[in-house]
Amino acid sequence: MGVSFSFFSIIFYLSGGIVTAKLMKSIFISIILMISLSLRGQSLQFLWATPPVLKTPESVYYMHSIAKIFVSNVNGNPSAKDGNGFISELTDKGKIKKLKWATGLNAPKGMAVVGNYLYVTDIDELVRIDLRNPNNQKRYAAPGAIFLNDAVADKDGNIYISDTELDALFYFNGNKIILWKKTPLFNSANGLAMENGVMLLGVKGYLLKIYPETKAIQKFIPHKGIIDGLIPLGKGKYLVSNWAGKIQILERGKPAILLSNTTNKHINAADMGYNKLSHTVFIPTFYNNRVVAKKLICTKY
Repeated sequence: MGVSFSFFSIIFYLSGGIVTAKLMKSIFISIILMISLSLRGQSLQFLWATPPVLKTPESVYYMHSIAKIFVSNVNGNPSAKDGNGFISELTDKGKIKKLKWATGLNAPKGMAVVGNYLYVTDIDELVRIDLRNPNNQKRYAAPGAIFLNDAVADKDGNIYISDTELDALFYFNGNKIILWKKTPLFNSANGLAMENGVMLLGVKGYLLKIYPETKAIQKFIPHKGIIDGLIPLGKGKYLVSNWAGKIQILERGKPAILLSNTTNKHINAADMGYNKLSHTVFIPTFYNNRVVAKKLICTKY
């Protein structure tokens, strides 16, 4: 009681003696959240943010081998074939090295790297961009696609692509794209990742496990909303974001851990990138037009 009284006395003093019930409730909730995160050993620490000069950044891809960040900029309507989309190149410290590193895209979103090429989803196509010469581009049509979203490469260089509107996954073998699987289980399919040869897919209500060899699907972890960014952390834990602004850690059989929620500030958290060596999360803020870097502090693993 003494500690609580002392703390709230300080708040009362700093606020000029005027503490509304609403303010007290807000303070109390914030304290409980901070204590909860501390006890569970997870938090996000702000590192840097780019100036708001990006144009509707949707996805971030961190390339470990060259310590560079690539950002897909929709720059307009996410479904419009307007030719306004582009890819930005950043340093891992947040400096915008080249705002328009690759241009001529429509509404670029998810990215994957295979060999010397960056592959980017672009509504109903996959665009191959030469990392050595971004003007060298090749397009692959995805027959029947409506809204290609995220992309992930397997160990053999094949690329899986989610279609959020079609509730489907497409497959690219290096030469052509085919419809890999369409099912109601892929409701609003979005975030993709690979973990030990198993594919992870964020859909409405679940994080799914998919076994590529058999196409078997497992409802792995329940989740409210739709998973946009998806990062395996190891030891059965997954960092996820939803477009509205929440960043959480999921673990099977345990409550989700809320690390950040900027929904009320209208700051989105789209398809995140991750530096696994420094545990840095790169968050594209979509309409907020920045990439924000935060360090993931996980004291218990």
